[in-house]
Amino acid sequence: MDEQAKKTALRMIPYGLYILTSVSKDGDVSAAAINWVTQASFNPPLVAVAVKVDSGAHHIIKESGAFALNMLGKGQQELAFTFFKPQQREEMTIGGQPFRFGSTGVPVLEKVPAYVECKLVDTLEKGDHSIFLGEVVDAGLNQPIEGRPDEAILWLKELGEKIFYGG
Repeated sequence: MDEQAKKTALRMIPYGLYILTSVSKDGDVSAAAINWVTQASFNPPLVAVAVKVDSGAHHIIKESGAFALNMLGKGQQELAFTFFKPQQREEMTIGGQPFRFGSTGVPVLEKVPAYVECKLVDTLEKGDHSIFLGEVVDAGLNQPIEGRPDEAILWLKELGEKIFYGG
């Protein structure tokens, strides 16, 4: 296989940016920027997210059985960069960003346009990322969305010419 061709071809898949959050039974909070996300079913509503096996989020989601997918909106590049590295919880903030606990008990960021809360229903553990399949059990908008909802999301390509994930 031509490794460069593979890398380029896989980088042609467009990605939105999200902050995945969860909380352990001991109250440890995880929050990580992710982009390998897709809706997997209408009924029941399911989303699939890929999470690095060696990340703190991976362990906490497996233990807790729940996560929130916080959608980043246009202009929230700095927020994305904040969550590219592990962040600490300080009272009701993570990485300086205010949150509240959602209906499933997971952190929901207050300054993102929208979020979904999911109950973990299945896990596929292959390679360096696991795929977590979550049933959407709650969702909300923190602000009105104008125009097409899929155009309101921050895209990975909006972080700059040299920022890639995948390949």
